Amino acid sequence: MNIPQTEFKVLSPSGILGYGFPEESFNRGIEMQPDMIAIDAGSVDPGPYYLGSGKSFTNRDGVKRDLRYILKAAYNLDIPAVIGSAGGCGAKPHVDWCREIAEEIAEEDNLAFTMGVIYADVDKEIIKTAIKAGKTRPLGGLPELDDATVDKATNIVAQMGIGPIKNAFDQGCQVVLAGRAYDPTAFAAKPISLGFDPALALHMGKILECAAIAASPGSGCDCVMGILHDDYFELVPLNPIREFTKNSTAAHSLYEKSDPYLLPGPGGMLDLSEVKFEELPEGRIKVSGTKFIPEENPTVKLEGTEKVGCRTISIAGTRDPIMIRQIDSILETVKENTSSMLESEGVKGEIFFHVYGKNGVMADLEPEKMESLEVCVLIETLADSQNDADAICSIVRSTLLHYGYPGRIATAGNLAFPFSPSDISAGDVYKFSIYHLLEIDENDVFKTEIHEL
Repeated sequence: MNIPQTEFKVLSPSGILGYGFPEESFNRGIEMQPDMIAIDAGSVDPGPYYLGSGKSFTNRDGVKRDLRYILKAAYNLDIPAVIGSAGGCGAKPHVDWCREIAEEIAEEDNLAFTMGVIYADVDKEIIKTAIKAGKTRPLGGLPELDDATVDKATNIVAQMGIGPIKNAFDQGCQVVLAGRAYDPTAFAAKPISLGFDPALALHMGKILECAAIAASPGSGCDCVMGILHDDYFELVPLNPIREFTKNSTAAHSLYEKSDPYLLPGPGGMLDLSEVKFEELPEGRIKVSGTKFIPEENPTVKLEGTEKVGCRTISIAGTRDPIMIRQIDSILETVKENTSSMLESEGVKGEIFFHVYGKNGVMADLEPEKMESLEVCVLIETLADSQNDADAICSIVRSTLLHYGYPGRIATAGNLAFPFSPSDISAGDVYKFSIYHLLEIDENDVFKTEIHEL
């Protein structure tokens, strides 16, 4: 007689694969006999470069270290392991990069398992067809999607929901490397397939994907256990210095949301309006009351980038109070003078100044007027080629270094450079050009390869 499973334990080792975690915390989690190990491996938070270039924002050695712990534990306990948004941004180059690391670990440690690799890249013709059918819509204030924007994009991925990961398990996979995925799905797909409440599973996944960040004190580099029950879930800290409180857990439930109660995702949205948080002994917390509202016309979120040029930067500081008091007008005049000089030479590009110690973080949105003893001026130039970006930065840097501003006393140079060479060629620059919803069946987008290791 089969007795239905009444709880499901998910070990979340770290906020992102490669960020690291204490071995002691991980071992405490393993001692609790988890039913699954899951971890989110990516995000678009580091900006468009990584998706556009196909490179990971996490270090290979760090990823291999974390993944070795996960795969060995999954193998020894004979439990599933899921990595969401593999390689950082979840496009094919990122997923293949992570797959190669997994294969290395399997060979080095003599591990045998079936691995499902799910690609999240979307064919451009599928998107163009959807545009013509009126089945795309923009997010984040972007314009409507058009064919030209699609053609210019380098990598385009879609955020998968629980379906593709569940399908990989249905095909007998013990380890799943998923491309770009809605963050909670790596944690929620398996328990949902076993009959657990989708609302609670996704809400628990929403918190577990950041591991101990929701604890107090928070950390993205420490382990957490989530325990899913029929009508609630528990969060368990695996480091004695941390605890889950009502405030810390509720605050993280609001994390990365445009609405305090509703959290949309693939297939529907979470309704948190009646959620209750109950603190338990030993730093645990009980969460209940989450609801799930299915989406009438399922959509996936598209993310895409296009290359806009090449960048060069130069970092310099000044402590001259005379210069600091008029830094805005000085920089504006330097920009005008150099732009005129470069235009006469046929060199095209853009010049940006970021003044740290004044408004370097928030720029024009900075609400406070700051007066500093010293400021850092970050010169940024952008052009179609690296050569032009380098040339523009060189002219701007030398002009600012020796610019004769009103009241100037020192004549040896206006700037102090922490590095030599002072100019740094930063390479290709990308921007997010696609951040749109696509109305489509998940089975028409995400493709799974099965690998026997």
